[in-house]
Amino acid sequence: MRPLLLLPFAFLCRSAPGAENVLIVADEFPAMQTLAARLQAGAGVASDLVRQEVIPAGIQRRPAVIVYIHQGIGEPAETAFIDYARAGGKLILLHHSISSGKRPNRYWFPFLGIQLPQGDISQGGYQYYEDIEMEFVNLAPQHYVTTRQVPYDRQVLYRSSDSGGPEKPYPGFELRDTEVYLNHVFASPKHVLLGVKARDPKTGKLYMQDRAGWYERAGKGWVFYFMAGHSAKDFDHPAYGQIVVNAFTWKPEE
Repeated sequence: MRPLLLLPFAFLCRSAPGAENVLIVADEFPAMQTLAARLQAGAGVASDLVRQEVIPAGIQRRPAVIVYIHQGIGEPAETAFIDYARAGGKLILLHHSISSGKRPNRYWFPFLGIQLPQGDISQGGYQYYEDIEMEFVNLAPQHYVTTRQVPYDRQVLYRSSDSGGPEKPYPGFELRDTEVYLNHVFASPKHVLLGVKARDPKTGKLYMQDRAGWYERAGKGWVFYFMAGHSAKDFDHPAYGQIVVNAFTWKPEE
């Protein structure tokens, strides 16, 4: 694999790479180029894209660090992300940053307060499905991240997996030809932002789970997680792209 050094794409970054830019650490780049363009347009911030092997020094000065790593996260990167958040940074995790490939990591899931149970999905085991349609719903209607300029285009009937009760309509949107992760288990309290509604393509069972977007305090900083992001098309969706931009611009008092 050829090393990918710092990539300050000319069409995304109007300034030289530096502490004022968002740092995006990834191993798949087309989707992150799309997201970087949205951050530039929606928040006026440039982005530096790097592989985990060449994370630059001084990341604590970055306004946010975004992680989009499909394969394994090496321990140097793992500890850099954790230290960044605990020292006061805003760590935004996307899609497969929480997936079964991270089970071997010593610190990652304990730090995030997440468990991916082994076993069959019917017994609560973690599972993922690709190339499906799924809907997302706003479970935090008063929150800046889920409301500021987010163009929800439908009402989705949804039953909260955490609070229960009957199905009721929520503002939502749909992503097609994407990937869902089912049966994420919280091992620590979260501020839940989004729910996901998807059907098991093998059994036809419909799942509704309050796990598609959340955030939590981490030391002096914050961690956000958003489940969607299987391809660049997900980040190009007006609602989802804006939600991720909002996570960057959000301030704790909001």
